[in-house]
Amino acid sequence: MMAPLSRRCPTHKIMTTSTNLTAPPWTARLLSEVSALPEVFSARRDTFSAETAEDISHLLEAARRLESMLNNTDQPTNNHDMMNVLTALRGYAEILREDIGSADPTLDARFSSLLSAMQAAHNDDSVQEMVESRVIPAEPGFILAVDDLQENRELVARNLSRSGHLVITAASGEEALRALEQSDVDVVLLDLLMPGMDGREVLRRIKEHPEWRATPVIVISGSQDMDGIIECIEAGADDYLFKPFNPVLLQARIKAGIERKRWHDKEEQYRQQLERNEKFIRATFGRYLSDEIVTDILERPEGLELGGDLRRVSIMLSDIRGFTSLSESLEPAQVVTMLNRYLGKMTDIIMAHQGTIDEFIGDAILAVFGAPQHRDDDADRAVNCALEMQAAMVEINALNVAEGFPAIYTGIAINTGDVIAGNIGSERRSKYGFVGHPMNVTSRIEDVTRGGEILISDSTLKSLKGEFTVGRSEEINVKGIDETLLVHEIITENV
Repeated sequence: MMAPLSRRCPTHKIMTTSTNLTAPPWTARLLSEVSALPEVFSARRDTFSAETAEDISHLLEAARRLESMLNNTDQPTNNHDMMNVLTALRGYAEILREDIGSADPTLDARFSSLLSAMQAAHNDDSVQEMVESRVIPAEPGFILAVDDLQENRELVARNLSRSGHLVITAASGEEALRALEQSDVDVVLLDLLMPGMDGREVLRRIKEHPEWRATPVIVISGSQDMDGIIECIEAGADDYLFKPFNPVLLQARIKAGIERKRWHDKEEQYRQQLERNEKFIRATFGRYLSDEIVTDILERPEGLELGGDLRRVSIMLSDIRGFTSLSESLEPAQVVTMLNRYLGKMTDIIMAHQGTIDEFIGDAILAVFGAPQHRDDDADRAVNCALEMQAAMVEINALNVAEGFPAIYTGIAINTGDVIAGNIGSERRSKYGFVGHPMNVTSRIEDVTRGGEILISDSTLKSLKGEFTVGRSEEINVKGIDETLLVHEIITENV
């Protein structure tokens, strides 16, 4: 339980008789200010709440430590320790002035004089006088304050909690990293000089962590070494404040840090949403278009414009022989089962060979190799794809027979030539398709293929770069085409 103020105040009596004669000119004034505090508070002890009495105790303890440092001529004062004491003294003075000074003109004047003396001690000429109070409105944030000194942690927590922020504290670098693992922190306030893992190491780990690197880090230190400041900024620190820090300036830095973190979080949410949308688009339209066409639309929106260009492609058309008569002897559900099994397997094979499926025409598949992306081995991939498709019929028919369905056989035709490839249709409905005489030639060659057979045109044979087993060659005359077509059989081993 807290001791009554009347029992605590005398133990903090400030003596100025041993002031260091080599101390700066502001020393005497500051010590004079703090020496008057115990008597001022003691006269009003019955009017203070328990919380205010606790703050007064912290203020007097900071004053005692300051007096000890300034009057100790035998031991050089560490600047970092001095800045910590000044930070505590200044912070609690400002809190107490806000809490009780407004109701007591004498106390208000005392706090104002103390803060003015501290400003002279810190030579803080670049900011507005500390005696003026100002609040920076900001969206409430989740703040992690890291400092090895408990009074500094408590002071920061008190200051920022008054502005509506939720503040958690860590007494070491290791504790700070554990807090980051457990919480989504908006801003980190980081002391540099700590035992064990120091602030620089904590900063490095934060900025190297994929989930923490966007978290703003404000370094607060009593060290004013310029090389150290530059090192921290280069390591990713978003700001650097000196102790004793101006609480108004800290509020402004916190506000800016929270806003940066909020924008980053929104950008991350938008990015994730875009990734989900793209996956959905690819999964949905990938059922109707090749991956290359979907990618072209997503990455190049102008690709949706109507029109096309001349492309050298290898066209493949496959068809189940006698499927119409087979379907008449089966139930509709059985027909759909057989057809989906066949089309699903063939689709996977065609896409594996980087072919573009133009459309399904009943049991027929029309695919093109060479558009939208041309490759030097378009014709070879078309023939290899046809060979794999015919080989896959062994597995498909084994499943058909096992379920009581009839075996099916396909004929495949391949032709190479120049077509118009692009978006065809209207503004309301269009498709990526192909137009040209080679499309008709491919269809006519497919008409004469037998089950299990692959026939390619002479233009395809001349376009091949690899080695394939070619069977018979023959000239054919087909309906709708005046010229005689020279076709060649590609030998398959599995049919």
